[in-house]
Amino acid sequence: MALPGGRQGPAEPDLVTTAIRETAEEVGLVLRSEHLIGSLDDVVPRTPSLPPIAVRPYVFALDRLAELTLNPEVAAARWVPLDLLLHPDTYHSVRLEIRGERREFPAYRLDDSVVWGMTERILSGLLEHLRY
Repeated sequence: MALPGGRQGPAEPDLVTTAIRETAEEVGLVLRSEHLIGSLDDVVPRTPSLPPIAVRPYVFALDRLAELTLNPEVAAARWVPLDLLLHPDTYHSVRLEIRGERREFPAYRLDDSVVWGMTERILSGLLEHLRY
């Protein structure tokens, strides 16, 4: 599972504009800059085989859940209540096979889905802020 995102376009003045555009393109959700709460710490891949990038997550507040319209690069989308992410039974390690090697990763287990990797780290950063 992943969050909407992508690279900054040459005509975009800042990464907030990029986040707004990418979210609209990928899931059809139109965000407005006045709903921006702030940004989280940059997240970088821990795997040396991935490109050396930094992801800057932005957080927006919505007054209601919106209908999502997915583009072809998105297989599925879902809204996840914060209460579920904050519940202690949701967060634990999972065993995954990566490049032929079984490893343990911190993850959120959401019914039939597992959120791990950079997405887990972004969500964990957000939830850490919300706890305080």
